Amino acid sequence: MKKQKNATKGSRSRRKAPREARGKVVSVDTDSTTPSVQLLLPLADLLSGVQESVEQLSMDAGLLVMKTLIEEEVERRAGKRGKHDPDRQARRWGSEDGYVVLGGKKVPVERPRVRSVDGKEIALERYECFQEDGHLQRAVGKHVLAGVATRDYEKVVDEVCDGYGIRKSSVSRQWKALSGKKLDEFLARPLGGLNLAAVMIDGVGFDEYTVVVALGIDSAGRKHMLGVWLGATETAQLCRELLSDLVERGVPTDRPLLFVLDGSKALRRAVKDTFGDKALVQRCQVHKERNVLDLLPKSYQRVVRMRLRAAWGMKSYEDAETELKKVVEYLDDLNPSAARSLEEGLEETLTIHRLQVPDALRKTLRSTNPIENCFSFKQKYCRNVKRWSSADMVLRWSSAMLLEVEKRFRKIRGYRSMPQLISALNTIDVDKKKAIA
Repeated sequence: MKKQKNATKGSRSRRKAPREARGKVVSVDTDSTTPSVQLLLPLADLLSGVQESVEQLSMDAGLLVMKTLIEEEVERRAGKRGKHDPDRQARRWGSEDGYVVLGGKKVPVERPRVRSVDGKEIALERYECFQEDGHLQRAVGKHVLAGVATRDYEKVVDEVCDGYGIRKSSVSRQWKALSGKKLDEFLARPLGGLNLAAVMIDGVGFDEYTVVVALGIDSAGRKHMLGVWLGATETAQLCRELLSDLVERGVPTDRPLLFVLDGSKALRRAVKDTFGDKALVQRCQVHKERNVLDLLPKSYQRVVRMRLRAAWGMKSYEDAETELKKVVEYLDDLNPSAARSLEEGLEETLTIHRLQVPDALRKTLRSTNPIENCFSFKQKYCRNVKRWSSADMVLRWSSAMLLEVEKRFRKIRGYRSMPQLISALNTIDVDKKKAIA
């Protein structure tokens, strides 16, 4: 009885097997003259496999097209294989190992060689085109700016067509070439068609160097990167070269412009020498606040900060000027040096008040924070740099970062008030311009 019971149990287990395999075998048709089996496959896994196959197929097809086009050029130059042509000017000369760039990596191919009838090597234009560094540079630039270190680039490149990847040294060369090319294009961009209303200039510390950046705001409130320069400090010579370059590339000197500057006297002097009475200077209130507070004990900094911001928050120029002078009197008793720091350039911190700029737009033009916000992305884009080996490296990386950040630009806060700013710039009388200057 026990054996019979076990046998029955085993039979039942075998009958249940198809149900346990449900998802693979649905039914078996044995009545038909041609037996058939229906399979139920997991759709997600199937699609995943198909996707990989399609990607592999597309890469293989791309490589096949490249090889076909190269062979077509060889045939055009040397004639069809195995057919004599007395008028041909070149002949096949075997092949050697080569590569093309596909999917952001080098893929090995056999490079056919062609020589002229007098024995000189003939370069194949299509092969050189498919081997151009430009294709590889764009792929390298995309990954490097996304945060992939050059030493890890080979790990993230798709393994297709038996490609042999890209070594660290190769990636570094490609990135250097790409960033250098972008820097040259950046510094040569024409600026005459931007219709600028305001220009912000600020120097930002970048390792042991100072990177000076110019940011333009056009009449519609859009931001534009105008240029980047490198120096040990913001010297008068560097500032003059910076402004001269802007003028050469199209920034107008015959109509009023608002310049938002940090506290650099050299930069202020260069603006006056280059643009004369057409330039109205707004001193960065944030820089001025920092300079004053750095001269005070910490116990007084909070009170002075509140009074400064309250004064600059006044709507009218007269009220703001009155409050700032009261702060100067208050600082005289605390630290005369802090009082003199606030007095220096006090009028220039109120230029936007003189122009009666609306509150929303005033919050943007009161400081050079839009430039500093751009450099807040340094940690994201440059985090893999362990050592800044040269000034050229700093300039290339900083410009590449700024161009990448520029793609994220939106219109400034208060852009709807830009017509009021332009009208005020054009109608302010000469005496006020001189007073501001």
